[in-house]
Amino acid sequence: MSMPLIPDAASSARRQIALWLFGLCGFIALVVLVGGLTRLTDSGLSITEWRPVTGIIPPLSTQDWQLEFFKYQQIPEYRLINRDMTLDEFKTIFWWEWAHRFLARVSGLVFLAPFIFFRATGRLGRAEVPKFLLLFLMGGAQGLLGWYMVKSGLSVRVDVSQYRLAAHLGLAFLVYSYAFWLGLNYWRETQGHKSPLRLRAGSALLYAALLLQILLGALVAGLDAGLSYNDWPLMDGYWVPPGLFQITPWYLNLFENITLVQFNHRMLGIIILALAMGLWMGRARGNLARAFNLLLLVIAGQFALGVWTLLSVAPVGLSAAHQIGALTSLSVAIWIVHQVWKPAG
Repeated sequence: MSMPLIPDAASSARRQIALWLFGLCGFIALVVLVGGLTRLTDSGLSITEWRPVTGIIPPLSTQDWQLEFFKYQQIPEYRLINRDMTLDEFKTIFWWEWAHRFLARVSGLVFLAPFIFFRATGRLGRAEVPKFLLLFLMGGAQGLLGWYMVKSGLSVRVDVSQYRLAAHLGLAFLVYSYAFWLGLNYWRETQGHKSPLRLRAGSALLYAALLLQILLGALVAGLDAGLSYNDWPLMDGYWVPPGLFQITPWYLNLFENITLVQFNHRMLGIIILALAMGLWMGRARGNLARAFNLLLLVIAGQFALGVWTLLSVAPVGLSAAHQIGALTSLSVAIWIVHQVWKPAG
């Protein structure tokens, strides 16, 4: 049984736990980046099986590579799109998907090993375990959801379901958000009073809007909607393009109509920029003022990067940068929500 920590040691332990959680967030960001590049290079269906343990070992011989290539040749993506692919070309897309899965597995160790150490040395009390167990379960669910997403592209479709892609990316950002929030809880000393209601409500609304925008971005990616309407601020010469509700029933347009999906992503981006400007104009002085200055700078930069990506017809580099920009924007929003809901003592 571990001994209770004295106050100075307890404060040091909290900082150590915070640094671990921030490091975990950085690793999750790396997994998200590689996952985005895997999607952008059309590599996500190159591994057609889910082997949580043995899958960590890549093909080691020519025979192993030929077997993996043969499995890929059985799915619609190869038969309908990539019939001329060579083994060397297959290796390129295989390594992207393998790297994404490998990093996802390693992220479990990045969580588990420090958790066991902090618990064994008394830095984490028994009462704190459930919130970390929740984080671990969310990470495990993310892995299962990733395979569920891949399965959608192995039998009938030539790509993965945009619904499952949005769910997979959304859960990744929720896992990141929760880990970052926990890290801030351990890093910052807080006191009882709260900031003005307008700042608390506004910052929470901005976070929710950013999360929704990320889901819309996943639908854009899943439908390859960024390859159409590559002008701005108009869409093919229209402020409100025709064909927004051409699918029946009408609600499917929200998820399956390329025109409406991109239109919604554009409009919510403008709303988010307006929210950030409103929060900046009504900001408090001192540390909060600097925080909202950073928020506006990051949101405006992400908005400009999104327009640049669209006008450039979504090249891989800009699209990946736009995804990391979304994670950066969400991080600043979480930091601000934490500051206004849990002011420092």
